[in-house]
Amino acid sequence: MSTKHPLTGAIRIPPIFPGGVAVSDLCVYDAEGPDGLAGGSPHLHTASGEGYVVTGGIGEVHTLSHEGAAIHPLAPGEVVYFSPGTVHRLVNRGDLRLVVVMQNAGLPEAGDAVLTFPTEVLEDADAYAAAASLPEGDADLVASAARRSRDLALEGYGQLRAAIRDRGPEAYAEFQRRAARLVRPRVAHWQQMWERTVAAETNRTRDQLASLAEGHPGLMGDATVVRADPAPGPRRFGMCGRLQTWRWPST
Repeated sequence: MSTKHPLTGAIRIPPIFPGGVAVSDLCVYDAEGPDGLAGGSPHLHTASGEGYVVTGGIGEVHTLSHEGAAIHPLAPGEVVYFSPGTVHRLVNRGDLRLVVVMQNAGLPEAGDAVLTFPTEVLEDADAYAAAASLPEGDADLVASAARRSRDLALEGYGQLRAAIRDRGPEAYAEFQRRAARLVRPRVAHWQQMWERTVAAETNRTRDQLASLAEGHPGLMGDATVVRADPAPGPRRFGMCGRLQTWRWPST
């Protein structure tokens, strides 16, 4: 794939994953939370949609949206996806495993997700960062920190559900406003990242359609195959489980 440099003309760059998405293989946590359900941390994404392709086991994804609270069963072959702002929590009923497809590759890793911590944590950026961050090093220590973060998110999730029952949709909208304020300092960086990757890929498709409309092969002249390398080391700890990710060529 190539693009135009203003001085030197065409330069080749590696293509990003189709659609500018990211994929990961997720083994959902099987440790029980304070409510007796095994699974991950409830959270939302502020700018990115997310999809699940269930590859093994059984479970559920519990959601909060403008349509209210819902439980969506998960079994092999099921596909569920949701838009930004949907609070979601994975529940593992037995060896639940998913391929996760994330919109806007790079943004979720840069902090697009906001966990449902109690209000006093969401209102304090430093307190939120301390509660959400995981240490590096010993796997047992990281696992323990991930459980503490999950349990704190479940505490806030319970408070949020109660507030929605008592006050209706305004309580849900209030949580979304807190999430937006929390991520606001990162947005300028996200905009640069998105322009460089996802927006650039969309623009290349627009230009390719224009080339095809004129009967020219356009980007097909740069046809190539990219193989991604698994990230080294054990699966990393995520908000919902242990993740296998892949390293993509730099764009």
